[in-house]
Parts: sequence; structure tokens; C-alpha cells
Amino acid sequence: MNKKEILDKIKDLEGLNNDEKAFLINLVNTKKKYGLVWEDKPEDVEEELRTKLPVLKEVKERAIVNDTETEHYPNHILIEGDNLHALTALTFTHEGKIDLIYIDPPYNTGKENEFRYNDKWILKEDPFKHSMWLNFMAKRLTAAKRLLAEDGVFVCHIDENEFDALNLFLETEIFSDNDFLGVIIWNKLNPKGEVAGVATMHEYVLIYAKNKENFKTLDNILTRPKPNALTILSKAKTLFAKIGKRQIPDSIKEVIKPFNYPQELLKDFEVVYDLELVNTEFQAWLSKQDFSGGEKAYKFIDEKGDVYQSVSMAAPDKPETRSHRPLIHPITNQPCPVPAKGWRNPDITMDKLIEEGLIIFGTDESTQPRKKYLLRENLSEITPSIYNNGSSDEVLMKDLNINFPYPKVTSAAKYLLKNIHPNPKVILDFFAGSGTTLHATMELNSEDDGMRKCILVTNNENNIAEEVTYVRNRKIIEGYNTSKGKFVDGLRNNNLHYFKTSFVEREPSLANKRQLTLLATELLCIKEDCYKEITSELAKEKWHKLFTGANSHYVYIIYDDAFIEEAVELLKAFITQNPEAQIKVYVFSNGQYAYAEEFEELAENIRLAALPDAIYKAYQYILPKQNKEFIPELEEETPVEFDNGIEA
Repeated sequence: MNKKEILDKIKDLEGLNNDEKAFLINLVNTKKKYGLVWEDKPEDVEEELRTKLPVLKEVKERAIVNDTETEHYPNHILIEGDNLHALTALTFTHEGKIDLIYIDPPYNTGKENEFRYNDKWILKEDPFKHSMWLNFMAKRLTAAKRLLAEDGVFVCHIDENEFDALNLFLETEIFSDNDFLGVIIWNKLNPKGEVAGVATMHEYVLIYAKNKENFKTLDNILTRPKPNALTILSKAKTLFAKIGKRQIPDSIKEVIKPFNYPQELLKDFEVVYDLELVNTEFQAWLSKQDFSGGEKAYKFIDEKGDVYQSVSMAAPDKPETRSHRPLIHPITNQPCPVPAKGWRNPDITMDKLIEEGLIIFGTDESTQPRKKYLLRENLSEITPSIYNNGSSDEVLMKDLNINFPYPKVTSAAKYLLKNIHPNPKVILDFFAGSGTTLHATMELNSEDDGMRKCILVTNNENNIAEEVTYVRNRKIIEGYNTSKGKFVDGLRNNNLHYFKTSFVEREPSLANKRQLTLLATELLCIKEDCYKEITSELAKEKWHKLFTGANSHYVYIIYDDAFIEEAVELLKAFITQNPEAQIKVYVFSNGQYAYAEEFEELAENIRLAALPDAIYKAYQYILPKQNKEFIPELEEETPVEFDNGIEA
């Protein structure tokens, strides 16, 4: 029944007054016309959030810290706990700060021990398996979107079981069709056997920007190195070096090889190499390679040894705005043909191209000139929709002595992390599995001296967090022995901190507020990226703590507002000794006031925030609601400003 038929039936209904009919008509007119509908079955972990607030507690004995006095390394985070709880906590620490979300959720194939919902394994014959999967994903993706930076990007592996539902859900409920960046098909080069139907050998990678227009402002988005560019350049260099030398051409070698001529006769086949012969051999070599058509287009070597292809310079549109000035042939001095819509570039650019020798003319003026496109200046290309990779990490897991079947392939993770977002500073994977995303992140950092930080979230089902995710990445950092008896050096320029989710009662009583402030320490360290405690420099007391990170950055927590005056005096002395210090001060307050007046004279070095009010504000849009709200009423307060304009 279409919309018009429904409206007609409403008008014909008996027993309803006009207001009631108007209400139903408005309901039909305003309801979603395209999207997904599924059964909403509450999760136990979601119900838990109705009465509790999540926090994170560090397992300090599992921390791996390699910082030195002179160098700071990226602090990666592994969170053990349900990812809905962890995402809620990360809303306080990382809202709007994640550059790249990269996940590989359960595919809902119906296989045993794959997808769990409310302590029940969802099997293939369950009639509500798709509804439960969507319900499970919906809450987590909604929370995750809040974490994405405005120019951030979301990347998700999925297979055919939920691809259609997930793509439609992302398009209509989380992002929009305007923010869709495409689908990469990962060809695994290994068809699945024993199936009643087509043998599947691929999976999908869905890519959405939080805001496509903002994402497009980044440089080099969705680009990858041309896979064989360096090989092509190396071959061209080897061939170009033959010019002027007397040798037997490769094509002749193939012909005479079966005859086994004596050495003295072979000299008769030698020729002096020139650029034409070099190009002939180069093109013959290219034709035999399994390269893309775009790479094979670079089939010429010029007199400088540069590899190039020729491209049209014709304007694609708006002929009235383009240059129509003819180019003069350098030998005949006659004008060459001009494209019907004019040249792509203005006259000033065309003159520069001629000066730099980047315009290719024909043998005479009858041929339209083309542009020389140098391979060395075009080593990247748009990331294509097909990715071929048939490898696995089974040998790696064996070397690490970890029993974990079918881990996500590290090389595939590296490819996607590197070739979608140009420079993600913070990467989040909240379906961490064996921890491949962190492994890939650390390898990328090692290869390009990057400082990417990675946050992993996983539950501890079958001790996966403790015995797989953590152990794998600890060994990657510290080094390990291979099955061949060789030792692989670790990636020691990384730190790893291990956290578990914990809870505080949600009712905002004064006692609970003080408890939340006390247990928020690790959240604040994560938020400010400060993990090294140096409270002793302020005269160590239980009512406060001071932590430091890189670049003279500190976080100072005051757990008891009765010690504000003492805190001010201690900070004065500390700043006198550390004048470059920038300190984020979190102070317990039963309301929103962060004691701005008391700290006003320190305004150049500090920023203030009230606890636990800052946490309540971050959580209020994520936590499930019920009849009695446990999040206190949050009214907008006029911010108190210091003289230098820093808001309290």
C-alpha cells in the first residue's frame, strides 16, 4: 500500500473526529519514507547505563612505557570491556577528536560463537538475528559518530550477510548519502568452498566521511602510491644507462639463445644503444608486466631519462573561459591545431609548460600538442575500488605463540589506514579482536616516523583482551622469536596503556559526585594525554594529583574544593619554576563553577574545568533515558573569562 492509499483510507475512517484524522495524516506525511525498520530489543549492557556511569581504570602492571627524558612516543590505549560502555567513556575524553574509525564487527553469519546478544549466541536460524544485529550496531555507531572529528572518516569491514543493511543504515541513520565515499572490494584471492551457490572470495569495506565537504579540505585524501611506480622507474634507469654502450639487444638475445653461438660470433649482434632502442626495450618489458593500465601508460623515456606519458590538454568544458591561442611548432614555426573547447590551462601556464619542456609536439604542425606527464611527479593515484590481497597472518600468530584463528590481515589494515585518510592522528577500533589495528598503526609509524595514536576496545570473552590483544601488541613492541628461531626487533618507540571499564552510581548525589571525581583520574589522563604522575613536585597529598605529558603539558586534579587556596599557592610556586607550563586544572565542584576568580592570576598558564560537571555534560547525549533522569539539569552558564580571554 502506497502513501496515497493510506491517506485515502484515513479520510474514510469512521469513529474518528477531524483532529484525530489530522493527527494520523500528519503522522503519515512526516514519517520516514525510506530506511530500515527493526525490532528494538534492549541490551543488558545498555540497561546497566540507566543507573551507572562508566569510567576507566588503568591496569598499571600492564603498562608499557618507553619514553625517555628527551623523547615522547605515542600513547596507545587498550580498553577491556563492552564497547558500548567504552564508547560512552570516550565521549568525555575524545568527542570530536578521532580522525579515523576503523572497525571489523561481527558479520552475523550465524556461525557458532560469532555474534553474542544479551549473553545469547545468535545462530543462523534465529528469526530476529538481523534485528538484533542492527540494534547492537545502531547504539555503538551512534555513539561512535560523536567521537569523529569534523573531517574524520569511518571505515568498516563487512561481508554479504549484512552489507545491504549496514550500508542503508549508515546512509539513512548515521551519515547521509552526501557523505558516502565509496566501497572497496577486498579480493582475498581464495574462494570459499563447500557452499550452495557462488563461491565468495571477497568482502566489503564501507567508507563514510562525517562531513564530506570538510574531509575534502584535507590534502591527499583517498590516494595511494602507484604500486609499481618505483619498479618502473628503476627499470627505466637501468635501460637509460645503456645509451652509448655496445650490447646485444634483449630481443635479439631471445632469438639467438637456442643456437649457442660462440663468444666471438656474438659480437656481430651487438649494437650501440640509443634512446629509440631504449624505448623499444622499455615498452616490450612493460607489455609483459602485470601492471595496471594507468601504470602501463607511462611507456616513454625522454632524453633526460624521465619516464612519461602524454595526455590531452583539451579543456573539458566552458570554452568561452579558455585559451584558444595556437601553439607554434618549434621546427616548422607554424600554428598547431587548437582543441574545439580551447586549452585546459591559461596562456601563462602554457608558456611555463613550453619553457620547462613539458609539451610534446608532433613531427609537424598537423598534430595537436599534448602534455608530458612525468611519472616521478605522479607517484600517487586515487585509491581504487578493488584491493587484491590473498595473504593471512597465520604464520605471524604462530610466531607470537597465540592461538587466534582468522586474524585480520595486518597488511590489509595498513593499506586501508594509510590510503584513505592522509594523516590520522588518532585511530579508533572498538571491535579490536586480536589487535591488528594497533599492530598496523605501529608499523606505519615505524615506516614514516609518524605519531599516530591508536585506541583499541574489546571485551574479554575467552580472555581475548588479556591473552590475545594485549599479548600480541606487547610482543610487537618488545620483540619476539619467530618459528625459524630468529628474533624480530620490537617497535619500542611506542607506549601502551591498559584500561578496564568500571562504574559509578548515576544518581547525582553529593557522595556520588565526589566518587565520580575521584574515579575520573584515568579519564582525565587519557583526555589530556598525560600519564606520568609528578604530584610530589607539589608536595604530595591525597586531595590532588599532577600528571605530565609532552611539551610542558600538565593536568592537575583537585579532588576536594576545601583546598582551593592551597592549590592556588602550590600552582604559583610550580609555575615560577616551570614558566612554560600549560596546565589543565580540573577542580571538584558541586555545580558548574570552576573557581575562576580564585585562579584568575594564573590565567596565562592554566585552563579550568569543573568536575564532575564536565563528565555529566559529555555523557548526557549518549546515556539511555528513563522516567527519572539521573543526569542533573544542565543549564547554560555565562562563562567567566580571565583577562587574557581564557574561558573557565
